[in-house]
Amino acid sequence: MGNKMFTPTNATDYDAITTEFIYEEDMPAPCPSLTVQEFGSRVLPSLYSLVFIFGLLGNALVVLILIRYKKLKSMTDIYLLNLAISDLLFIFALPFWAYYAAHEWIFGDAMCKILSGIYFVGFYSGSFFIILLTIDRYLAIVHAVFALKVRNVAYGILTSVITWVVALLASVPAPIFYKLQKQNNLLACTPHFSAETQVMWNQFLTLKMNLIGLIFPMIVMTFCYAQIINTLMRCRNDKKNKAVRLIFIIMIVYFIFWAPYNIVILLQTFQSSFSLDNCVAISNLGIAVQVTETITMAHCCINPMIYAFAGEKFRKYICSFFRKHVAVHLSKHCLSLYTEPLERATSTYTQSTGEHEISAVL
Repeated sequence: MGNKMFTPTNATDYDAITTEFIYEEDMPAPCPSLTVQEFGSRVLPSLYSLVFIFGLLGNALVVLILIRYKKLKSMTDIYLLNLAISDLLFIFALPFWAYYAAHEWIFGDAMCKILSGIYFVGFYSGSFFIILLTIDRYLAIVHAVFALKVRNVAYGILTSVITWVVALLASVPAPIFYKLQKQNNLLACTPHFSAETQVMWNQFLTLKMNLIGLIFPMIVMTFCYAQIINTLMRCRNDKKNKAVRLIFIIMIVYFIFWAPYNIVILLQTFQSSFSLDNCVAISNLGIAVQVTETITMAHCCINPMIYAFAGEKFRKYICSFFRKHVAVHLSKHCLSLYTEPLERATSTYTQSTGEHEISAVL
């Protein structure tokens, strides 16, 4: 192992899963990390388990509804399905990381590489499909006529395939550099770079995480949703106020879940520039990374509620599913939703005003 090691993603040090690029600066005496180790081993397994349970249930239900009821008839359905698959891929490795946080890595070198790769593919693809869903809604409402030509299943599949390829390329460092190592007398699944390139990789991957996970999605959301709101305000549709509120919720929730983690890893990577290279600051940053990363993970539990369950038709399908397959008494809460056929369109379209598929935002 080199003179400087990237911090592991378990209780043996102070970092969390996606910090594939955090390292310890050279210093006269290493800073003890017992406080952060204890915090990680006590808190992270429970948090990872909660994210896994709720994320699995919510996204599996989205996949079921899209395939069984909606039949993947539109570009929006294709993107929602891929977003759910991304989230499922993202949380697939969480049980392994939960055990790792409490103990050590016992799953071997091959699983270290495979699970790290799966984790990062899900991480990046999730951001990409949120961007695609934003653009899809933008086209449906702001450029309604043009959207009729391009918003179809074929284009949805094509762009989804391209997105998965890009996500694979973005996650390449993980399966290449992650390997089984011995740290603090415990087995660790961590990335390993040469001493000469470690600082460069650290800074590059941190900036890549910030660009893909926060900056680029927020730029796209800000532009697209500003145009959507401007179009909706000119519409004579009684659902526009609800649509505008949902837009603000989407942007605020995304920022709350993603910004803290990206800011913390930026501070940790460039800790010397921010005078945060003393032991107390390093320890605090380590705990902050663990907490904010878990918040970021929880976004995959929120995605189904924002992008799928918030839609009127989607709620009808969910009620239908629970009514038929889960419990009869639950249907009492959904009776009001069955006053119209499930397949009845809930959107209006006027080419002159661009009032097209407001339900795409809802």
